[in-house]
Amino acid sequence: MQQSTEKITNKNQMPYDKAGQTLTQNEQHRLEKLRDYRILDTHSEDTFDKIALMASQIFNVPNAYIGFVDEKRVFIKSNLSNLNINEVPRESSIASRVIEQDEVVVVQDIKEHKEYLNSPFVKTQNGARFYAAAPLKTPEGYKVGVISVSGPDPREASPLELDMLKTLARIVVDKLENRLRYHKTVESQIDLMNIALHEIKNPLASIKLANEVITKDFSRKDNMTEMIKSSVARIKSKLSDLLKYSEAEEAQMMLSIEEIDLNDVFTRLLNSFELLASKKGQTLYFEIGPDVPHLFADRVKVLDILHNLVSNAIKYSYNDATIEIKARKLDNNIEIEVKDNGQGLDESDMEKLFTKFAKLSAKPTGRETSNGLGLSITKSFVELHNGTIRAHSEGKDKGTSFIVSLPIRYSKEGNTPDFNP
Repeated sequence: MQQSTEKITNKNQMPYDKAGQTLTQNEQHRLEKLRDYRILDTHSEDTFDKIALMASQIFNVPNAYIGFVDEKRVFIKSNLSNLNINEVPRESSIASRVIEQDEVVVVQDIKEHKEYLNSPFVKTQNGARFYAAAPLKTPEGYKVGVISVSGPDPREASPLELDMLKTLARIVVDKLENRLRYHKTVESQIDLMNIALHEIKNPLASIKLANEVITKDFSRKDNMTEMIKSSVARIKSKLSDLLKYSEAEEAQMMLSIEEIDLNDVFTRLLNSFELLASKKGQTLYFEIGPDVPHLFADRVKVLDILHNLVSNAIKYSYNDATIEIKARKLDNNIEIEVKDNGQGLDESDMEKLFTKFAKLSAKPTGRETSNGLGLSITKSFVELHNGTIRAHSEGKDKGTSFIVSLPIRYSKEGNTPDFNP
C-alpha cells in the first residue's frame, strides 16, 4: 500500500533487486565516501542520539537507529532500543536493502517477510513488526546508511511522518559533511605547514653556507649577500603563502598564472644551488632546447618543483657527480628533466616514490636530512598545473631521471588557456 508520493514498499514488497544482490555498481566509491566520514566503530554521540530520539518521537515508537552500511556489516551509531548491540551482518539487515532505494522505505509488518525473522531486532521480546527508514544520501548521491524507526505493532506511516524522517536524514548527512570539511581543513593546514617548513630548509641551508663563505673569504661578500637576500625573500614568500592559505575558508592551493622565461628560472636555480653543489664537487649542467617557448604557469610553484628536484639530486648524488637539468618542447607541453648519476631507485622505491613520508633506499650522501615530503609536494604542484611527473631509473647506482611535463599554457580544464598575452 503506497501512502505518499514517495516510493514506499508495502507489506508484500521488499527493496531488493531481481538478483537479490546487496552490492551496487558504485559500491567501491560508496565505501570510500563512508570511510571519509570516519564514523565507523566510533562511540555513541549525543548529537546523533538526539536525532534518533526525535525520529522515535515523531513516529511514537520505542526504537530508533542510525546505522552505516559497511562492506559486510551494518554499524549502528545510535541505538535507541533495549537490544545492546552495535552491529549486525549486512546480509540479514533491512538497512542494506534500504540503501538501494532513493526514497523512504516502509515495512508495515516485518513478520510477513521470512528473510528477516532471524534479525535480532525481530527475534527479541516485543521485537520489531513495523519499520520505516530513510537512506542517508551524500551530496554525491552515495547512500551510506539509514535512519530508521521500528515498533512492536504493525502500522502505517503518514506522509508527514515520512517527510520528517527524510529531513532528519538530511540533518545527519549535514553533520557528517560539516565534520568532513573540518577534518579536511585541519589536514590542509597541516599539509601547508609541512610544505612551508620543507621549502624553507633549502634557503636556510644556502644562508648558512653563504655565511661560512663570507667568514672565510670576505672578498666574495657581494655574491654571497645577493644569495642571502634571495634566500630570505624565498622564506618570506613561503611564510606569506602559508598565512594566505590559512585565512581561506577552505585551504586550497591557488595558482597565479604568468609568462615565464625558463632561462630566468634556470639562472635562479644555478644561483641557489651552485654553492651547495660545489661543496660536494658536483657540477650543475643546464640546457634549454632551441624551440622551447615561454611557459604560462605559476612562477613560484614551478620554481618550487625544480628546487625540490635539484635539491634531491644534489642530496642523493655522490661527490663529483654531474646533474643535468634540461628543458625541451614536446607537442603542447614543456618537459623538464632533472637527471643524476647517483644511487638510483629499485622496484620498491618506484612503488612508493611520491607518497608522503616515504622512506626510500637511497640515503643522503653528505649527511643531509630528509623528511620524505619533497616528492609528494612536487607531485601536488605539478598536478595543480594539469601536468605529470614520472621517474626513470635502471636500478641501484645507475642514476635517476625525474621528468616533469607541464602544459605550455595552463588552464583549469586542461585544454583552454586562462592566460592570453
